[in-house]
Amino acid sequence: MATDLWMPAPICLIENSKGQLTVKQEATEILATVTQPVVVVAIVGLYRTGKSYLMNKLAGQKSGFSLGSTVQSHTKGIWMWCVPHPKKPNHTLVLLDTEGLGDVEKGDNKNDGWIFALAVLLSSTFVYNSMGIINQQAMDQLHYVTELTKRVRAQPSPSTAEVEDSTNFINFFPDFVWTVRDFTLELKINEQPITSDEYLEKALKLKEGLQNLVLTYVEAITRGDMPCMENAVLALAQIENSAAIQRALTHYEEVMRQRVQFPTETLQELLDIHASCEREATEVFIEDSFKDVDQKFQKALVIQLEAKRDAFCNQNLNESAQRCRALLQDIFRPLEEGVKQGFFSKPGGYGLFLQKKQELIEKYNQHPRKGIQAEATLQEYLRSKEDVAKTIEQTDQALTAKEKEIVAEQEKAQAAEAAAKQLQELQMRNQERQEQKKKSQLGGVKEVPARVEAEVNRWCKHVRKLF
Repeated sequence: MATDLWMPAPICLIENSKGQLTVKQEATEILATVTQPVVVVAIVGLYRTGKSYLMNKLAGQKSGFSLGSTVQSHTKGIWMWCVPHPKKPNHTLVLLDTEGLGDVEKGDNKNDGWIFALAVLLSSTFVYNSMGIINQQAMDQLHYVTELTKRVRAQPSPSTAEVEDSTNFINFFPDFVWTVRDFTLELKINEQPITSDEYLEKALKLKEGLQNLVLTYVEAITRGDMPCMENAVLALAQIENSAAIQRALTHYEEVMRQRVQFPTETLQELLDIHASCEREATEVFIEDSFKDVDQKFQKALVIQLEAKRDAFCNQNLNESAQRCRALLQDIFRPLEEGVKQGFFSKPGGYGLFLQKKQELIEKYNQHPRKGIQAEATLQEYLRSKEDVAKTIEQTDQALTAKEKEIVAEQEKAQAAEAAAKQLQELQMRNQERQEQKKKSQLGGVKEVPARVEAEVNRWCKHVRKLF
C-alpha cells in the first residue's frame, strides 16, 4: 500500500441496493493506489454468524466492520478494508466482508448467489463461515458452491455439447477455508495438532489487479451476462501488461539518459548501452507481466524499444552535429576575422590562407568528444567557405600578375638608365679623345685610331635602340 494511504475504517466496495450491484468509485480509487502485492481474503456465510467480527480480528482491530446483535443483517453488499499484512512485510491485506446469506428480508436467493460468486472471483483466499460442528446441515448450506458453476464459466464461448473440465475452474478459484464458530472438536490432522494461523499462512496468496477484476465482474452482472473468468483474465492481462510495458519503457528511458553521454564517439558505443538497458527493461516487464500468452505484449515492447533506440540514435546525431558546429565556429573564428580584415588579400595570400586552414583542421580533429558527425560536419563547414577561398585565390592571382608587370617595368627602366649612363661615359671618353686628338695635331701627335671612333658609333646606335 502506498505509504500515504491509510484506511481507518472499511468502506463499501460493491453496493447492493434494491437488487442491483454497483461498484463504488471511492473504493476503486483506493485500490488503484495500492502498489504493494496484495492478499485478498473474502468471507461468506449465513447472516448473523459473526463474519464481521472475524474480519475485524484479521485486521487486528476490535471494531471496523459493522457488527449486529439482532436478527437483521447489518452488512449490505461487499465492504472492503485495506490494512498492512500482519505476517508479510510490504504486503497489503485486503479484507472483503459480504452481506449475510439467507436473509429472509431479501426473499431472493439469486442476489445471494451473485454476492457469493463475486467473493469467490475476487479473492485469493475464500473463507466460508459457519457455526457449530460440520454436519449434513452445514454441508447443505454450501449449496452455493455448486450453484456457482451455473453463474460463471471458465471459457468465453463453450460449445453446447461441451462439458467444461473442472481443471479450468481450479486455475481461477481461490484457496478455500472453512471456519466454524463454537467448534467442539480438536484441531488435529493425522493426530497432529494444528492452529488457525497455520491454515491462514498456507492459504494466503498474491492476487493481482483486484480493482480491474471488480469492474469486469460487476459490469457483466449488471448487464445481465454471466461473468466469464477467461474474459476477465484477458481484460486484466491487457491492463496489467500494458502497464508493465509502460513501466519497462520508463525504466529504459531513465537508465539510457543516465548512462549515455551525448554525443558518443561511435554508434557502437550507443548500441552497446542500448542493449544493456533493453535487457533491464525486458526484465522489468517480465517481472510485472501477467499471462502474456505467446509473448504478445513482450513483442510489442521490443518494437517500442526499437523505436526509442532510433530516437536516441537521432538525438545522438543531432547532439554531435550541434557540438561540432559550435566547435568549428570557435576554432575557425581567427581565420574568418583575418578574411574580413583583408589579411589574405595580397600576393601569396591564398597560400597563407590554405596553410592556416590546414592548421585549424588539425586542431579540430584533435579535439575529443565530437561524436559520429565530426567528419560530415567539418566537410559541410568547408563547403560553406568554398566561395571565400575562391575569392582569395582569384585576388591572389590578380595581384601577383600586376606585381609581375610592375617588376618588369622596373627592370626595363633600370636597364635603360644603365645604358644611358654607359653612353654618357662613352661620350665623355670620346670627347676626351677628340680633345687629345686636337692636341696631338697641334703637338704633332698621331691621329686617334679609326677603331676607337667605330666603337663610339656602335654604342650610340645601341643607346638609340633603348630609347
